[in-house]
Amino acid sequence: MRSSRTAVWTGVLLTVLASAPAAAQAPSGVRMVPPPNDGERFWPRWRGPSGQGVVDGGGYVDTWSETTNVRWRAPVPGSGHSSPIVWGDRIFLTTSRDGGRRLSVLSFRRSDGTLLWETDAPAGRVERHHGKNTPASATPTTDGERVYASFGSRGLLAVDFDGNVAWNRDLGQIENYHGPAGSPLLYGDTVIIYQDQGASFGAGGINRDATGAFVIALDAESGETRWRTERSASVGWGSPIAISLGDHDEVIVSSSREIQSYDPTTGEELWRCGGNLFEVIPTPVVGHGLVFCTSGRAGPTLAIRPGGRGDVTESHVAWKTTRGSPFVPSPLLYGEYLYTLNDMSSIVTCLNARTGETVWQERLGRPQREAISASPVVVDDKLFITNDDGVTYVLKTGPTFELLHTNDIGARTLASPALVDGVWYVRTVDEIVAIGE
Repeated sequence: MRSSRTAVWTGVLLTVLASAPAAAQAPSGVRMVPPPNDGERFWPRWRGPSGQGVVDGGGYVDTWSETTNVRWRAPVPGSGHSSPIVWGDRIFLTTSRDGGRRLSVLSFRRSDGTLLWETDAPAGRVERHHGKNTPASATPTTDGERVYASFGSRGLLAVDFDGNVAWNRDLGQIENYHGPAGSPLLYGDTVIIYQDQGASFGAGGINRDATGAFVIALDAESGETRWRTERSASVGWGSPIAISLGDHDEVIVSSSREIQSYDPTTGEELWRCGGNLFEVIPTPVVGHGLVFCTSGRAGPTLAIRPGGRGDVTESHVAWKTTRGSPFVPSPLLYGEYLYTLNDMSSIVTCLNARTGETVWQERLGRPQREAISASPVVVDDKLFITNDDGVTYVLKTGPTFELLHTNDIGARTLASPALVDGVWYVRTVDEIVAIGE
């Protein structure tokens, strides 16, 4: 399947907007805010130190199987799809047991996979969740002192590296019909998370216009509220990012129907941009002075110039595609190209990041609905895409599609990997697997 035919088949129509006024030109030097302390040395958060799945350095193997290039495998009790995070010789992840009644943070030794400790979140109500989801799907984050894990209605839990509870914050009952999933973000000495909720089932079907959404910043040491901003968004499962524009920082939230920007120190809304569909899961990425948002349910992809004020829908959208974006996996920006995965039909698309034009488009394996949950990563100029069956497609990055390898780990895999010091750490439904020479 090649770009011209596939673009027609999927109905991906590019809308390149007219030139914006000078005030809306893409600001230079827009970048992700790096993780605190020595976080860039490890994998301390969702999508790694880059915040967008791009791995610095090399020396990572690009072929493996159930046995080839496997350093060790360690069983993970319970179930969960949170991605592993890594700091020093520790791996952290979360898990759910007893049908969601017991939720825990787990710590493993990175060198051999030994389970060191597990700390439980407070008991509470078991939330309704999607069949593919669990109450332990949000990826934790760490600053090297504490691990911060979100468990939806069971609160935000902070534990030290010995498993002792530093604090736990009850954020109230979270009402969304697929369960918790959004990962927390460390920004300076605060932990920021948003909970888009309010959707419920009724006689008329799903109510997507109910209220209750909010974004909140907590003191990382004490758990006390620094600020909280109520939101009008309905249900979603996204994770915030923090970007630097040189003279100021912004926290970006991609949600149902809109993308919003907030001042990370006060919670004040800076700008909003329409164009998303509902039920947004993917995390935005940044580059070329733009924020790239994919809106779920095979909807639009938007490239937005940050730095505006108020409603920027008509002034700050550089380009937009009408459909074909991911439902679950996040996009990946590498060099001049933006890669998106339409997990509703197992199609990967390479877009020109500056213009939004389709460069190439291909199907990976057989067409399946909601068959890719893990977000892609790039390392050594190769794009790695893992489907739910545990099959990883290794592609050449750049303007020409080339499938280099197909690796099968032999287990169902919905979590995204962590990569540190030449080793892949892959969570399957039952294990964590270390892959490397």
